[in-house]
Amino acid sequence: MLLYLGFTAAQVVSADGWDHSRDADAAVVLGAAQYNGTPSPVFRSRLDRALRLYEDGRVPMIVVTGGAAVGDRFTEAYSGLTYLKKQGVPEEDLVVVDDGSSTWESMAASGRVLRRRGVDKVQLVSDPYHSFRLEAIAEEVGLDGKVSPTDRASSRGELFRESMLVAAGRIIGYRRLVNLVE
Repeated sequence: MLLYLGFTAAQVVSADGWDHSRDADAAVVLGAAQYNGTPSPVFRSRLDRALRLYEDGRVPMIVVTGGAAVGDRFTEAYSGLTYLKKQGVPEEDLVVVDDGSSTWESMAASGRVLRRRGVDKVQLVSDPYHSFRLEAIAEEVGLDGKVSPTDRASSRGELFRESMLVAAGRIIGYRRLVNLVE
């Protein structure tokens, strides 16, 4: 068991340095906290990364994800939409997927929306510590997803938590993991 956990932690730490940026059909931005319609610094960093991919011509569309926490007036996805519109991204190049309160739920909902549009090759935008699990979840929900992370440094706590989530997710499946943790 210790060997498995150590191996998994090594994979997560190694993935923390991944940047698999490529041309794709869309960028999928994983939601994060928002405050009364304004993206948190972490979420803004993710949105800015997707904006760079869009402006560089790497993706023609940006998908913003994330639901609302109890008591929120706005969803994470809506705050992402308004932020990117203010940055000059036309609304027709933005897709809102706000039915998801976890990484898996947001990715599964994005997959359903994108497949209806004939899209499966995506750039996944989140923080670096999230890279390994995010690519695995994309595969699980039927997307050809590669990470294009933010420049934000990962903490030891984030890497430890992520290692435990990956270790459990590989055993029981990431979909089942949602019911236990996220």
